[in-house]
Amino acid sequence: MMAEEEKEEELEEKEPEKGKKLIVKWIAVFFAVVILGAGGFLGWKYYNTHFSSAKVEQIIEKPGIWPIGSLIVNLIDDNGERYLRTTIQIEVSGQDCVAELDLLKPKVTDSIIGLLSSKSYREIAGFEGKQRLKDEISMRLNGYLAKGQVRRVYFTEFLIQ
Repeated sequence: MMAEEEKEEELEEKEPEKGKKLIVKWIAVFFAVVILGAGGFLGWKYYNTHFSSAKVEQIIEKPGIWPIGSLIVNLIDDNGERYLRTTIQIEVSGQDCVAELDLLKPKVTDSIIGLLSSKSYREIAGFEGKQRLKDEISMRLNGYLAKGQVRRVYFTEFLIQ
């Protein structure tokens, strides 16, 4: 009987130790959840204050379109008997560029007329020719701009006669 009593006493001593270990585990889990929750909340708060939609809109400039209008020039082949009539629209990186191009319109128009009138029919007739012409216009205009850049050049009318 003595052996049975000793076994019962050992079991009674181990049960409180298991209960204490279980309580310590639950407390550790509780604190881990609280710390992770607080970290997530602080991260969300930081993101909202530093990257709000109003600030993102200020960072990203909205592109603008600047119309040059219609231009008519003589091409250099056939003794100037062929001419090109084109209407050009310029997509720029922001509204500041549109205002800057408005101020430089005479200079820009003269430069583009000079470029167009230096071309022959063969140079601008095909798709590649038009694409090359767009690139040349873009490079010329970017040389004049200080506040942004030309993104694309659009021909809304292109007639060779």
